[in-house]
Amino acid sequence: MAASAALALLLGAQALGLTGAQPSQLTLDPPWTPVFVRETVTLTCHGPGAPVPTRWFMDEHLWQPAGPEHLRVSRTHSSRSSYQCQRQGAALSPPVTLSFSNDWLVLQVPARALLEGDALPLRCRGWGDTRVTWVRFYHEQKELGGPSGGNELLLHPLQLHHSGSYRCEANMRSVLAGWQTSAPVPVAVQELFSVPHLEGPAEPPEGAPLTLGCLSRLSPLRPLTRLWHLFYQGGTVVGGPQESPQLRLPAAELSHSGNYSCEVRTETASVQKRSAPLTVTVRRVPVSGVSLMAQPPGGQVAEGDRLVLGCSVAAGTGPLAFSWHREGAAAPLATGPSYELRAVRHRDGGRYHCTATNGGTAADSPPLWVTVLVPVTGATIAMARTEPSVPAGESLNLSCSVQAGTAPVTFTWLRDGQELGSGPVLALGTVGPAHAGTYHCLATNRLSGHRVFQTRSRALALSVTPPAQGWRQQDTAVAAGLSVSLLLLLAAAVGWHLWRRHRTAAGKSPGRDPPASPEPEGRRPEPTAPPGAPGDGEVLYAQIVVPEQGGGTSPARSPRGSPRSTPPREPPVTYAVLPGPHARLRLPSETYENVP
Repeated sequence: MAASAALALLLGAQALGLTGAQPSQLTLDPPWTPVFVRETVTLTCHGPGAPVPTRWFMDEHLWQPAGPEHLRVSRTHSSRSSYQCQRQGAALSPPVTLSFSNDWLVLQVPARALLEGDALPLRCRGWGDTRVTWVRFYHEQKELGGPSGGNELLLHPLQLHHSGSYRCEANMRSVLAGWQTSAPVPVAVQELFSVPHLEGPAEPPEGAPLTLGCLSRLSPLRPLTRLWHLFYQGGTVVGGPQESPQLRLPAAELSHSGNYSCEVRTETASVQKRSAPLTVTVRRVPVSGVSLMAQPPGGQVAEGDRLVLGCSVAAGTGPLAFSWHREGAAAPLATGPSYELRAVRHRDGGRYHCTATNGGTAADSPPLWVTVLVPVTGATIAMARTEPSVPAGESLNLSCSVQAGTAPVTFTWLRDGQELGSGPVLALGTVGPAHAGTYHCLATNRLSGHRVFQTRSRALALSVTPPAQGWRQQDTAVAAGLSVSLLLLLAAAVGWHLWRRHRTAAGKSPGRDPPASPEPEGRRPEPTAPPGAPGDGEVLYAQIVVPEQGGGTSPARSPRGSPRSTPPREPPVTYAVLPGPHARLRLPSETYENVP
């Protein structure tokens, strides 16, 4: 930036010099110097501004402060003077040297300022315009040759090396003169424009505008001369020819590095000057400010969504290359300024970053955490019972779970469409008729607070039954069995008593029974009273086995149908009180309690 500003100032100063006050111009007629004594020369002052009054100077001293536009000069002896003029409103003219000579032979040159590119006629003239032959011209000690026509030699175009001392030799037809050599005449060739100087930044950054300026100062003697500019990179023309002294590149590239030079020339290319080389090295800007963008913003997506990641740099020049990385993955995921996942899966979540490089430098973006949410699915209600029918009085809990879903997952319980509670477990406590109804569980998870995913479980129709009646029915069956047993025992006792009385009536003493005859084989003996049978008024205890409820004593079976072994238990025992032969029958209210 500083180099560009300085270049603009220099070019502005150059332009200001071209548009400043123009100098006056002094011409001679005849336009030669030296001339012979007693010849008259007319001096004329040209230029902008009013022609009068004109100031005249001789040998750098004011000669006529308010003279005319034209002056006539003549000398009677050899002399050499410098003249200048200045018109009103114009600058002082360059000096013009006028010499008077009384030699036989003179070398005449134009009496004006000579600049590069001009034509220089050399004229070998004899006194009184005597005819001369065999003319030869010399520059310093070097012979230039003969005249190009008559007694003149034309040098064109003039270059700076043409400055120096010139003379001529000729044979004069006059008997008194013969061969003559002129006095040396100095010739000064001035610059039409200065050697150009190429200005510009030595190390411009890649991608920035690059401006090179070819600076050259045009001679004030020829302020209106048109100059053309050419620019070279190495030996190749990269700009021009053009009147503008600037070469502008909109964006510097690495290929623009190299040695530059510029050339300034006239329209006819009679004067050409080239600048010294300027080395330009385009500096590659390091990569910096790498950023990662995501769509959706924040990189939070649901499984199955589309995710697009983009990578950009704030600074960095050259061909940029991008690569994509995920934490835990050894190889790059992809290359390019963007990375797209058309259908995100849960495994795609993680920490991502992109790397940008221009071949010389590299930089990483800050990491972006991509969150992939799995929507909740498959809500299910579970409970400890296998059937949805629950006896009243029992304690019951319902639990809700999901098949898939990213935490946190919230649960809401509904009964008959009304919200009942929240949490994965619904504790109903002791079940009563009020707990009957249709239950649902709603499972919910959220993405960034603005996207909600929800699933509803299948309905659970919960019914509540009255308390269990099994034990009461079992007690009734036992009582009925005991009643039948008691009646049988009573009938057996009465029958035994009648049998005994029958034996007594037959003449047998109750205490002297004949010995029992042996029973035939295979015949079961008749029942007899046990020894020490009670008499009238005594209590008779009989042991009665009560059958299992449900009919029979078949072994219990498992739910699958296979027999299930159960530990042995003593059968229930009922002790009944029976009346003896001489005892009265007690009322049922007076009987003993059943004792197991």
